[in-house]
Amino acid sequence: MVQEFIALPVAAGAFSRRIIITRKGEEWFKSVYTVAIGKISIVALLLTLIVLFSFAGQTILNDPLLVGYIAIPNLLHYATMIAWTYPLGYFLGWKYETAIDTTLIGSSSHFEVAIAVAVTLYGIGSGAALATVIGPLFEVPLMLSLVWLGLRTRKYFPRKKAKQLQN
Repeated sequence: MVQEFIALPVAAGAFSRRIIITRKGEEWFKSVYTVAIGKISIVALLLTLIVLFSFAGQTILNDPLLVGYIAIPNLLHYATMIAWTYPLGYFLGWKYETAIDTTLIGSSSHFEVAIAVAVTLYGIGSGAALATVIGPLFEVPLMLSLVWLGLRTRKYFPRKKAKQLQN
């Protein structure tokens, strides 16, 4: 079951990439194809979330304590990962781009994959699917806040002392 949602798209992506680049060229692939597919993927993810919220909406409204039970570990994960990853990049003298990318990836719960796995294994009305719906409720605003923080603090990267050590 999982191979249908993970392995199949990966294989289809690799296969289509090879064919498109062979026929149209790498420049066309990057400038036209990836832009179009990027827009389609955002819409597809949005539709997936709408469907999941429509199935889980009543549960979310009727049992807010359950939402809290699911949200607390997610929030602890985000806070912990952001609190140590971003400052670590600063103290290690990383470039801003490396520090913020590492923090975004490290603190993300990768809810897109979680949704696919939960729905495949347990069904769309399951508790696991509900948990994957609640994740984005917190992850999206937190990631946007992290972007805001990163933009405000990027002038401090890389750390001057670390620059001297690298020379």
